[in-house]
Amino acid sequence: MSEMVGFDGPIYMTHPTKAICPILLEDYRKITVDKKGETNFFTSQMIKDCMKKVVAVNLHQTVQVDDELEIKAYYAGHVLGAAMFQIRVGLESVVYTGDYNMTPDRHLGAAWIDKCRPDVLISESTYATTIRDSKRCRERDFLKKVHETVERGGKVLIPVFALGRAQELCILLETFWDRMNLKAPIYFSTGLTEKANHYYKLFITWTNQKIRKTFVQRNMFEFKHIKAFDRSYADNPGPMVVFATPGMLHAGQSLHIFKKWASNEKNMVIMPGYCVQGTVGHKILSGQKKLEMEGRQTLEVKMQVEYMSFSAHADAKGIMQLIRMAEPRSVLLVHGEAKKMEFLKQKIEQEFSINCFMPANGETATTVTNPSVPVDIALSLLKREAALGPLPDPKKPRTMHGTLIVKDNSLRLVAPEQALKELGLSEHQLRFTCRVQIQDPQSEQDTLNTIYSHLKRSLTRSKETKNNARYSYSEGQFVLPLIHTVCDVCPVLLICFHKQSLRLVAPEQALKELGLSEHQLRFTCRVQIQDPQSEQDTLNTIYSHLKSALTGREGDLTPNVIRSLSQVFKAVTAGKSTRTCRNERRPFSPSRLIQL
Repeated sequence: MSEMVGFDGPIYMTHPTKAICPILLEDYRKITVDKKGETNFFTSQMIKDCMKKVVAVNLHQTVQVDDELEIKAYYAGHVLGAAMFQIRVGLESVVYTGDYNMTPDRHLGAAWIDKCRPDVLISESTYATTIRDSKRCRERDFLKKVHETVERGGKVLIPVFALGRAQELCILLETFWDRMNLKAPIYFSTGLTEKANHYYKLFITWTNQKIRKTFVQRNMFEFKHIKAFDRSYADNPGPMVVFATPGMLHAGQSLHIFKKWASNEKNMVIMPGYCVQGTVGHKILSGQKKLEMEGRQTLEVKMQVEYMSFSAHADAKGIMQLIRMAEPRSVLLVHGEAKKMEFLKQKIEQEFSINCFMPANGETATTVTNPSVPVDIALSLLKREAALGPLPDPKKPRTMHGTLIVKDNSLRLVAPEQALKELGLSEHQLRFTCRVQIQDPQSEQDTLNTIYSHLKRSLTRSKETKNNARYSYSEGQFVLPLIHTVCDVCPVLLICFHKQSLRLVAPEQALKELGLSEHQLRFTCRVQIQDPQSEQDTLNTIYSHLKSALTGREGDLTPNVIRSLSQVFKAVTAGKSTRTCRNERRPFSPSRLIQL
């Protein structure tokens, strides 16, 4: 493909794949060109040119392709050399599984991946709705059927592909023949399977733990009971077992042997893997007894047909297991049947609460990514957080409060005082204003009494505990706390009268102006006073009224003060007339807007 389209970049493969790939490609070329007569196809020279571009990678090795792109291979099981690849660009990544198997078998281990949390996991879904039964049960049934057929003098055909199932079932039968001391011959296809077995011996470290342990005493791929097959053996009398390629009976030696043996009811064909619709394998598994072959010949199938899944693809349970291991942010399903993929898609979305896509060929799936930004946290800040209490579950995210400093393309989270010191800045505050409206369904007098009662209790408690006292008066200025019970947004207001101006201000501002150390609130509001008098007369009236209410009482709070304040609030909310301290009635009208 690379030579056909003119690709001149690197091609990344694992070491076993690099060794086996040219053999598989050459075999594919021979079948397609030499036997089927295809003309527009790659040549043997193209295979050699392609392999020159191959770069071999090790498992778990991070390869930096360029400044932005990096790849990493994970063990996939399935067949010798199979790998899943993580492709990362910047902070975003994709994992492409290819074919994988989450169940260890007799010659390969189970697929494995770390918690790499990719943005997209592209997974095969061949067995999207299948949960396979126990492997031991399948092996026992397989051996039983083979043994029974051989015992009655029949022949057993097992169509397989050169890599994977051939080696798995060869090991199984080799062990069984050795244990049962059986004499019937077992053959496997010469050429491709034989070469594949050679590479299994060479790359023994890619096999499972059991084979690696026994490798010193005996290489499991050096078979004692299994010999190379010759075409002439198909006509030999007596029982035999033959592994022949390809695995779906659509061409090659397996189809040739099937035609010879199909008419004898003593014989048996065991299909150990998936068969694509339209192949001979799929037809006989569907129950067809008469097959239309090339040249309009009809083949009657009398031999027994059995299906036993020894497929090296992950089943539905295995796919869910891989998603649980990798923890992707979204999943994209490929290599499956639409109806079965739809069922698995719903299952994934339900169990993992993530998006799952199954686009058809040519469709585009779009997913939104949330890249994570690495930030260094100051040790002092971590110690401060730890001192606040016991640490939460380390596996769960935790919120940290601090100042983020961006410098030289690096991010650091430090304590605010450390940030100010490093940056040479002084601390400053932001203040916000708001409008506060008092609403109360009671009558005016009842509202005033309620405010007065709450205010008096608050001041009494402050005086008794000598904590947080917020009442002062000296030389014509005072600060009066008002407990606001109606508006939850602003639980405490301070009314400040200073230099003949009435202002409602935030406590920190009032305390700062009055030289006090405490501050409590962060809100100010605007109050509109309507009065036909001149501005100065209005201020004098308010000043004298409030001063006379407090003079000589040494800070004692009286209903007169509350009534005086109530007239101001009444002016704000109702716009009606109000009384002065001398019971003189003066109507209010718009004349002055004072910012408090």
